Parts: sequence; structure tokens; C-alpha cells
Amino acid sequence: MNVQTDYERGVLTLRLSGELDHHSAREALQEIERAMDRYLPRRCELDLTGLSFMDSSGIAVIVRAQKRMRETGGRIWLIQPFAQPLKVLTASGIDRLVPIKCLESGGQR
Repeated sequence: MNVQTDYERGVLTLRLSGELDHHSAREALQEIERAMDRYLPRRCELDLTGLSFMDSSGIAVIVRAQKRMRETGGRIWLIQPFAQPLKVLTASGIDRLVPIKCLESGGQR
């Protein structure tokens, strides 16, 4: 699991790649929280383009990140989840809590 950080004009983009599962969730959440603490963004985008696998531990990471952003008055979006991660996100109903932007279709879930 790798997390790359980019901050520009008040938007923190965190690009997750690899597998987000019970083995990597704690480290991924720590990296996400460090970036949020450093930049204090009003908007955070979790770019899931490079995420090849996610289980329920990934849902927990997203919920914790969303809670952290809400505590600081910010918002969070999930960007471009593909196949398997999108199935997990859809099945969990996370889109009722965190908007999901699917760029290739131009739509939002």
C-alpha cells in the first residue's frame, strides 16, 4: 500500500495504490491523518485509481478519514474507484456518507 500526497489550492489529494486490507489499513490511515494534520485542508480527495483491492478495513479507513475532515469543517470525496474496490464501496453504502466521483463516466455516485 502506498499513499502519495499532493496539496494545491486548499485541496489535499491522497493517491492510494496497491491493496487496502487489514494488513495495510492502519499504516494507510496514519499517513492520511498525518497529511490532514499537516495541511488542514477544506477538501480532501482520496484518489483510488491505483487501488487494486480493498476489503472492509478500507471502508473503516474511509469512515475515519471522513470523520476527521468533518471535525475540521472539511469534506472528503472518493475519486475513480475501479472494479473490485467499487464493488466493496457500493455494497457498503458508503456513497451515502462520502461522495464518489467516477471520472471516466463523468458522473458522481
